[in-house]
Amino acid sequence: MPIHSDIPVDKRRRTLIQAAAGAGAGLLPGLRSAVYAQGSDKPEKEEVRIGFIPLTDCASVVMASVLGFDKKYGVRIVPTKEASWAGVRDKLVNGELDMAHVLYGLIYGVHMGTAGPKKDMAVLMSLNNNGQAITLSKTLADKGAVDGPSLAKVMAREKREYTFAGTFPTGTHAMWMHYWLAASGINPVSGAKLITVPPPQMVANMRVGNMDGFCVGEPWGHRAIMDGIGITAITTQDIWRDHPEKTLGTTADFVKKHPNTCRAVMMAVLEAGRWIDASLANKQKMATTVADKAYVNTGVDAINQRILGRYQNGLGKTWDDPNHMKFFNDGAVNFPYLSDGMWFLTQHKRWGLVKEHPDYLAIARQINQIDLYKQAASALGIGVPKDPMRTSKLMDGVVWDGKDPRKYADGFAIKAGVA
Repeated sequence: MPIHSDIPVDKRRRTLIQAAAGAGAGLLPGLRSAVYAQGSDKPEKEEVRIGFIPLTDCASVVMASVLGFDKKYGVRIVPTKEASWAGVRDKLVNGELDMAHVLYGLIYGVHMGTAGPKKDMAVLMSLNNNGQAITLSKTLADKGAVDGPSLAKVMAREKREYTFAGTFPTGTHAMWMHYWLAASGINPVSGAKLITVPPPQMVANMRVGNMDGFCVGEPWGHRAIMDGIGITAITTQDIWRDHPEKTLGTTADFVKKHPNTCRAVMMAVLEAGRWIDASLANKQKMATTVADKAYVNTGVDAINQRILGRYQNGLGKTWDDPNHMKFFNDGAVNFPYLSDGMWFLTQHKRWGLVKEHPDYLAIARQINQIDLYKQAASALGIGVPKDPMRTSKLMDGVVWDGKDPRKYADGFAIKAGVA
C-alpha cells in the first residue's frame, strides 16, 4: 500500500496551486498573502547557500534555483558544488553553507558527535526516496559474485581482505552496505574492510582496483556499468522500498535564527520536486540540466535511464523498476518521519558507532523539523501523514516501525562485536 494513501489533502486549494505551479509562474494572490502575512513571514536571509554533492538526487535543490521557484518565495538559492560529504559537514558546522543536500545519517552523526565535531543539527525535509545502488567489481562478477548470496560464497572460497566503500561513516550508503552484507551473512565489521570515498571518485577508484564494491547514489552506479568496470548487485530500493535518502539539512542555530528563510526554501524545493515527478519531459529536462559541468558533470545518458526506472545490471539483465528515485510522489517523499531518523540511529548502535542506546525518539524530535515542514506543505496544499512514524519491511523480512528501537537495534544476529 502506498505510504501516502491515507494522507488528507485540501483538494480544492491544491488544484488551484498546481494550476499555477509551472516553472516561473507567479504565486496566487491569496497564497502570497498567506506566505507573507503583513510582512511577518519575510525571509530573514534572502540569499541561501546550499551545498550539494554531484549526484542525481541534488536535482530538486538545483531545479528550484534554475527554474526560479526560489524567487517566488523571496529567496535566492545559490547551489554550491562540494567535493565530499566531510566537506559538506565542515561547511555546515562552521557556517560557510546555510543548508545542504545531505545524507540523513550525516546530520544525525554530527548531532550525536559520532561524525566529527558535535553540533545540534536539523532535518528540514526529505529530498528523495530510492535510487542508490550497490556495485560489485567486474572482476568479482567474473568469479560468480553477482548478488549477496553469491558474494558470500566467493568470499568464503577465496579468503582475503575484501574492501567495500561507502561515502561517509554514518551516512546512508555506509548503512545500506552494512545492512546488505549482513543480510547476506557477511559481518561488515569483522569480515570485510569498509572505507570512505567521495561519490564522484567511486568509479575511478574501482577502475584501479581500490575496492571490491561500493554503495553510492546515481549516476555513479550506472556509470560503472557504462564504463564496463562494475555490475549492479542490488538497488537500495530492493533493500528498503521507498527508503529515506538525502535531506535538506542545516544547523539547529540556522533554523532558530531564520525560520522564515527555511520555510521559503522548503516551499521552493517542494515545488521543484513536484515539477520533476510530474512528467517524463520534466525528468528529461532535469537530467539534461544536472548532467552539466556545474552540477554532476557526466553524460546525460548516465542519468536519464535510471530516473525513469529503466535498469540494467551490467550482465545482460534489464528491468523496469516502479520504485525508482522519486523527489515528491504526491508529497509522500518529503515528510521528515521521526522513524526514518531513528532507523539510522539504530544502525549506528548496531555497528558500534554509538556505544550506548540513545534516546532515539527524543533525538529525532530535536532534529526533524516536523512543524516547520507542515507549515511549508500546508501553504502549498500538500497533505501530510497523521503519524510521524511509518512501517517498512526491509530485505531480510525484519519490520521497522520505530516503536521499540532498543529491541530492534539489539535484535540482529550479525552486529558489531559478534564474529
